[in-house]
Amino acid sequence: MTRIHRAEGAVVGSAVGDALGAPFEFGPAGMFSARFPGGSRTADLCAGGGWDAGEATDDTQMAVLVAESLLERGRLDLPDVFGRFQRWARSEPKDIGLQTEDVLTNGKPWDEAAAAHRAVNLRAAGNGALMRATPSAVWFARSGRAATMDGARRIAALTHGDPAAGEGTAVFHELIRVALSGGDPLGALPGILEAVDPMHRPRYAAVLAPGWQPGDATEFNGAVWPCLGSAVWALRTTSSFADAVCAAVDLGGDTDTVAAVTGGLAGAVYGVGAIPARWTERLHVPLPGSGGRILDADDLLALARCLDDGPNGVRP
Repeated sequence: MTRIHRAEGAVVGSAVGDALGAPFEFGPAGMFSARFPGGSRTADLCAGGGWDAGEATDDTQMAVLVAESLLERGRLDLPDVFGRFQRWARSEPKDIGLQTEDVLTNGKPWDEAAAAHRAVNLRAAGNGALMRATPSAVWFARSGRAATMDGARRIAALTHGDPAAGEGTAVFHELIRVALSGGDPLGALPGILEAVDPMHRPRYAAVLAPGWQPGDATEFNGAVWPCLGSAVWALRTTSSFADAVCAAVDLGGDTDTVAAVTGGLAGAVYGVGAIPARWTERLHVPLPGSGGRILDADDLLALARCLDDGPNGVRP
């Protein structure tokens, strides 16, 4: 399998997982398998929860905004990313996380808004930075571990003032980097954990351990730790892209985000060819605040190919 097929699998796979999980968001565990008792063989992108069949949510919408900033600016321009987020938030998207909405609308500048939110609310370790991280993971991957993990932390900090969110996103970035090179991301976890801030390392070591399972979580999977742990668990306990994302959705809770993270990781491992065509054919990503644009799977494939060139690549 070529690297580009893995990059395409990551970007499209994350969006597919998002759309697959969206109708089941905040539902109980087992709701997905009750709807599709045949498992991944029969599961399809369906409507529900205010989402059309195949419609991606804020997870993928924000991911695309990050991707387009990286490609158009040719570098990580944090004020530009934040400005795109703000325009999107003002356009009344169907869904936006409470923390993200507050940060983007509290009137503070890009480098103060997330810290201001955390100072008032005291908690800011949701999975809203992790959910949008696949395109940036692909972009930074050719630059090595340090740049990959640092880029994740910097983008996460735009909306999530708790460094724990940045550390989880950095782990995810590095897992994608390893997978894109054809390596084993699960086998790389011990080394990746060594690069995590020591203050946050024990919590991530726990949720990423081989024996951990979502039932062991002490927090709702809308938090960054169990969300990442659940995605790694879904990859570890299945043997195909489709089975991994279906397992993620069937956990219940924040199904679109857990499946988006799982889809990005599983897509990088199994490649774009492993994603069922019946899912990619229905996939679409509305972009509020962008003049009515709606991206389809082909648009995401094109983004993935450009992102894979990295900071030194040729951009449109």
